[in-house]
Amino acid sequence: MKKSAIILILALLVSTCLVGSVSAQDQITLTLWDIRTASDQVTPALKYAIERFESDYPQVKIDHVPTQNDNYKTKLRTAMSADNAPDIFMTWGSTGLKRYVEANKVYDLTSAIESGWRDNFMPAAMDLGTFSDHVYGVPVTNVAPAYIWYRTDLFEKYGISLPKTYADLKEVVAEFVENGITPFALANKNKWTGSMYYMYLVDRIGGSDALQKAINRTGAFNDQVFVEAGEKIQELVKMGAFPDGVNGLDEDAAQSRMLLYTDRAAMYLMGSWAYGTIKNENADILTKIDFMNFPAVESGQGDPSNLVGTPGDNYYSISAKSEHKEMAVEFLKYLTDEKMGESLIAVGNIPPFQGVGNKIDDPIMKKNYQTVQAAHYIQLWYDQSLPLELSQVHLNTTQALFSLEITPQAAADKMEAAAQEYYGN
Repeated sequence: MKKSAIILILALLVSTCLVGSVSAQDQITLTLWDIRTASDQVTPALKYAIERFESDYPQVKIDHVPTQNDNYKTKLRTAMSADNAPDIFMTWGSTGLKRYVEANKVYDLTSAIESGWRDNFMPAAMDLGTFSDHVYGVPVTNVAPAYIWYRTDLFEKYGISLPKTYADLKEVVAEFVENGITPFALANKNKWTGSMYYMYLVDRIGGSDALQKAINRTGAFNDQVFVEAGEKIQELVKMGAFPDGVNGLDEDAAQSRMLLYTDRAAMYLMGSWAYGTIKNENADILTKIDFMNFPAVESGQGDPSNLVGTPGDNYYSISAKSEHKEMAVEFLKYLTDEKMGESLIAVGNIPPFQGVGNKIDDPIMKKNYQTVQAAHYIQLWYDQSLPLELSQVHLNTTQALFSLEITPQAAADKMEAAAQEYYGN
């Protein structure tokens, strides 16, 4: 073989090796943590966004690592403490995200948002991911208030009217109990499910600023409003409003909804995602399902249009330590674009994006959207509003109220003692 040919072959080999080396170096992996497990109704929409992104950016791989809801916050907090956060992570915004922002763990998205991306979002949905006018998390999955979902056929069968006040609600409970129907399908092993009743009662009794007064220490967690909320929960428990062994039933295993599906329970207090869940699990029953707001408390200060829930649900952020922040931002844009919005609407969600009202045809979803628009206030879930240390105390004491293991006063005092220790006053 001629010397020139050998040189040419060697040059081609070197060139090929260099190209392979460059291609390998150009490959990027972005690690994504959230709660989108296989059973989560939003997971198909997320996977579709990942597929679209990876198709447009073939040099980037999204390594999706989901964790079940109840374990996720602890896992993320451990990773943050160890300075080992993923590139992209999910929170519920508010206090939980703010804690990481204050520790300089989160990338500031403000400049990216102000490039026109902000126009994608409902303005109110941005609040929980914004601190000191800087954006650190974008809302993705759902405008999700909690409603009382109910079996319309059971109300009709027993001639029971929908309750407008707490006094009415007690009458409804008594009538269903008399007819052998469990009034509320509740699985409270998970704790946050029972918390919904407590949050609504606090709002209806004390108004929308009751929790904030306790947090900013102009009030306390053992003020009368919190004690009275606990008293009303235990009043309902003693009336038989909830299933036997309620604190041993698992929401993640659908043990609440099975009561609803099998004609054994009439009502179900749950976030608006329940509609998509029911549609996925038992679509045949949808014609017998509707929802109503939690009723007013007659002597209370709360506005009955107020909702408990979230204006954005899950907020996705980028770690300050990510080596590929620009590509991570691009992926977040796929999670919040029009196609993602359409995918979310298809599974029963109201995405926190502009203009979604015009795309909703389903009457229940449209009613949900209109109810949210008419609400004067949306109280974020307590376990997301409160620091993690206080959140767990709230969940534990509320669960104990349902099992009658603690008095309402003792539960409120325990919560206030934890607050004084955390805040220092």
